[in-house]
Amino acid sequence: MPAFASLTLSPALLQALEALGYTRMTPIQARSLPLILAGRDVTGQARTGTGKTVAFGLGLLAALDPAQIRLQGLVLCPTRELADQVSKAIRALARFIPNIKLLTLCGGIPLGPQLASLVHDPHLVVGTPGRIQELKRKGKLHFGGIKVAVLDEADRMLDMGFSEAIDELMAALPKQRQTLLYSATFPDAVRAVSRRFQREPADVTVDEKETEEPVTQHFHEVEPAHKPGVLLQLLAEHRPESTLVFCNTRRGTEELAQQLDEHGVAAMALHGELDQREREEILVRFANRSIRVLVATDVAARGLDIEDLPAVVSYELASDPDAHRHRIGRTGRAGRTGLALALVSSREMPRAHAIEAAQGTPIAWHTTTSRRDGGRGLPPPPMVTLAVDGGRRDKMRAGDILGALTGTAGLDATAVGKIDLFATRSYVAIARAQAERAMARLREGKIKGRNFRVRRI
Repeated sequence: MPAFASLTLSPALLQALEALGYTRMTPIQARSLPLILAGRDVTGQARTGTGKTVAFGLGLLAALDPAQIRLQGLVLCPTRELADQVSKAIRALARFIPNIKLLTLCGGIPLGPQLASLVHDPHLVVGTPGRIQELKRKGKLHFGGIKVAVLDEADRMLDMGFSEAIDELMAALPKQRQTLLYSATFPDAVRAVSRRFQREPADVTVDEKETEEPVTQHFHEVEPAHKPGVLLQLLAEHRPESTLVFCNTRRGTEELAQQLDEHGVAAMALHGELDQREREEILVRFANRSIRVLVATDVAARGLDIEDLPAVVSYELASDPDAHRHRIGRTGRAGRTGLALALVSSREMPRAHAIEAAQGTPIAWHTTTSRRDGGRGLPPPPMVTLAVDGGRRDKMRAGDILGALTGTAGLDATAVGKIDLFATRSYVAIARAQAERAMARLREGKIKGRNFRVRRI
């Protein structure tokens, strides 16, 4: 693949790419970036994890004039989690461009702070369609200066019911603009959006064989009553450090997570009826290796992007081949191997046949027997999460927490895992054997010279 240095990018963007260790482009970047930098509208088809965010992020920043204090770029995403990830990626690319204001504006959090942040126009906004629509109707977002608009994971936004909001927002944009549309699949509804809002877009499709990482798929024919036991046996057999298990209903996620927990497997359920704080804590714990299994619905898992996810399981088969492909695309990224398991009842066989037809290769069927002690061979998660009741509003930084743990608490830095900062709270992963010591020392000592409540979650 060609090098980023071959593109007509500013020194600041090339410096950021070098600092991030990005030298050569991925297929989606190599094919779309020259078109984007030339000002063309682009439709890009590629799954998550192929580098599309860097492609449109560079396009946004290349078109930006920091001296103009007005909104110049808009990115619409289906979920808050994806919007946060996109914002972080763009900020990393903009690190050597001074005075760039980027706001992440999503639903599920109070409107007040977002209104306050819009007293002065940002240069870039990344957010979910519903909240952007709300702020636009209130007259707090001004679209007159937008040069580039991005629809990221357009198929998922339409699946989630954002069609009306997208239509309203796109219709309000200046006619002379660049529109970039990325989607893992291109059903008729997505193509209709492209026809309405793009001008002679260049189609960029990356062959799955070019981006597909080594994922091993195993299908198991299992009747519903035997699925819990077979799942426990498979977890004990393969021993993945983290597993994302898909169920098709909220009730199904809760029941399965409880069953796994009762058999000694640290598991939690993720579904649409959780409040934002509950969702964030569950996702933090899964990402930092404090729970082994996350049981989720497809809708709840949208936007969840764990780079190193060893295994996914379809406890109930997806409703269609595209949804199945989205599921297995979450493992086997960045050159790592991945495992995708599917438990298929006799009633689900037509779905299995549809998946087989769509992928064009025979399904690999495996036999497994369930055992009552299936999950007992799994060790507990390697990490424990501590919550600190202080966050970015308290000027808290990850280095402050790490310093308190390795200084006052006397922990070795290798015992400290991922640190996540939110507005009013922070989470830190601690090696299980050191968790009680870390919590006791943090309670006795101080962070940034202050006492903060610390609890284990």
